[in-house]
Amino acid sequence: MRFLWGSLVLAMLIAVAGLWWVPAEVDRRLNTIDHRSLAPPSPQARALSQRLQVVDLHNDLLLWDRDPLARGSIGHTDLPRLLDARVGLQVFSATTKVPAGQNFERNSARAFDMITLMTIAQRWPPPTWWSLRARALYIASRLTRASKDSEGRLQPVRTRRDLAELVARLDRGERVVGGLLAAEGLHPLEGDLANVDALFAAGYRMAAPTHFFDNAVGGSAHGEQQGGLSEFGVRVIERMQQLGMAIDVAHASPATVRDVLALARTPIVVSHVGVQATCPGPRNLSDAQIDAIAANGGLIGISFFAGAVCDISPDGIAAAARHVAERVGVEHVALGSDWDGSTRVVVDPPRLVHLTDALLRAGFGEDEVGDVMGGNALRVLSATLPRS
Repeated sequence: MRFLWGSLVLAMLIAVAGLWWVPAEVDRRLNTIDHRSLAPPSPQARALSQRLQVVDLHNDLLLWDRDPLARGSIGHTDLPRLLDARVGLQVFSATTKVPAGQNFERNSARAFDMITLMTIAQRWPPPTWWSLRARALYIASRLTRASKDSEGRLQPVRTRRDLAELVARLDRGERVVGGLLAAEGLHPLEGDLANVDALFAAGYRMAAPTHFFDNAVGGSAHGEQQGGLSEFGVRVIERMQQLGMAIDVAHASPATVRDVLALARTPIVVSHVGVQATCPGPRNLSDAQIDAIAANGGLIGISFFAGAVCDISPDGIAAAARHVAERVGVEHVALGSDWDGSTRVVVDPPRLVHLTDALLRAGFGEDEVGDVMGGNALRVLSATLPRS
């Protein structure tokens, strides 16, 4: 009997140790950097990078079991790496459901949810094991806690006043990163309109109706039906606008993009995306969609991974940005890296200077590079965030 109990205890210890080890190993394997050799950036790019206020519209750091304030050796980002790269404002995304077998073509909302395993393995509070709303609120609490513990280096951005204060601090040369919270898909609403207000109260200021599957709000570009906004979705979009939440149509079906544009009273955002002209694929924007988003005054965040740009080199990213700028104007181009979003990138924070150089080589002037790297995003967020 003693041997039996000893074996049981040993098995339990191994299982617990496995749960602690697995998330870090998954993180290490999914969030990788292509360390290919790049030519040294030009002196012009180096000098310009020291003057930029960089804004990135999509980062999944808060999903992973890492201390966001500590410099890490895995993944793409943490506060020290963002500070070193002069990222002034980072949009942190909350991913709350990922269907098993996720792909760009077709996913079922009924597929097994991989985030459930992560919540258990990463020892999140038990309510997050079954509630998508609880997951979204827990991720928001991680950003709040990190901000409080950061000694002022991570500043929450929830209002236009917060954004103006952040820009003033950056202009004074302070080492600070603004953190803005976004929901990647509105399935955490769990079919209840009141949960829009709950997410807003928790700090969410941007949200995408859908992620990789259709939900009660609308159709995904990767869903089974790929329809437009539901009646519930229309009410959700209206409430978001009343509160002052930016609408993000990354991953939305063409019908959902169309329906959102018909309702939008402020510029919309496509936080992390590519364009069909340089990288064909179901998650990327057609020229007609680019035109419609520009007509709304919206913003297109060019992403850094292969599914968005095909060529993940700095020049490949710059080519997608160049296409949007030539078609509708540079004022509609921004950055949406998808760092720490289970992606492989060449341009991690230390290599942002290489992207600055690639944009210069692509024919953007210095002021235009500043707009792409952050100025446009600051302008659009200033028009959508609540005043107070």
